[in-house]
Amino acid sequence: MFTTFVRHYLLALQFFTRIPVTGRIASWVGYSPLMLRASAAHFPGVGWLVGGITATASLALLLILPNNAMAPLVVAVLGTGISVMLTGAFHEDGLADVADGLGGASDRQRALLIMKDSRVGAFGALALVLAVLTKVSLLALIGSADAAVMCWGLFAAHVASRGFPLLLIWAMPHVGDATGSKSKPLADQISVGSLCVAGLWLLAALALVAWAIEGVALVLAMVCATLAWLLMWRWFAKRLQGFTGDCLGATQQVCEVAFYFGLAVSL
Repeated sequence: MFTTFVRHYLLALQFFTRIPVTGRIASWVGYSPLMLRASAAHFPGVGWLVGGITATASLALLLILPNNAMAPLVVAVLGTGISVMLTGAFHEDGLADVADGLGGASDRQRALLIMKDSRVGAFGALALVLAVLTKVSLLALIGSADAAVMCWGLFAAHVASRGFPLLLIWAMPHVGDATGSKSKPLADQISVGSLCVAGLWLLAALALVAWAIEGVALVLAMVCATLAWLLMWRWFAKRLQGFTGDCLGATQQVCEVAFYFGLAVSL
């Protein structure tokens, strides 16, 4: 049981980050569509590592930078850059593709074709710029009020935002290219057991940060992230009658920003 747990976690890490899982470790982990589907339970667990590294690096930067009003902004920019390097901008790419597809076409099939195009258009570029600016600004605002909340909030947001795409898989059909989509094995189905494991990753993270962030603030952050998920779900249901892999990445990004917004409002 424990060996299977570790293999599925490492497969999720291999699929959704640039953290090297190669060589003998990769051979031991193995791969199959069934394993990839099972690894979905550990997406919030990937957030534990990505968020943990980003939060730890942000704390270290706060300790070595001059103690003035600009420090949280610098840390927010560099911390965001670290998280992007860890994931290879995997989720940001999904956000850009969704913005290009749904912003550049009113027809469903045309939108799906645009989303498959690797080139970034005006809507995608604007979405990326606005998302990064909003994320950095909110983190800087939180950090200026409480540096500890910024660091712990970073960790919690990375975990929580990776749980919401799983709800999208559970609630909607996959409408992407079945032959060319890397997310198709994930999207075939998600079991209640996988959702429960993902929920345990999330609850453990929230329990860990509860000593540093007030319960009301965490609740408000989760409420904002949930509302953001509902908006994304409604948007995809109306425009695409389902979701693609890009929709999962876009949902993660939007829910992460919404989580920071809830924290900022609570402060």
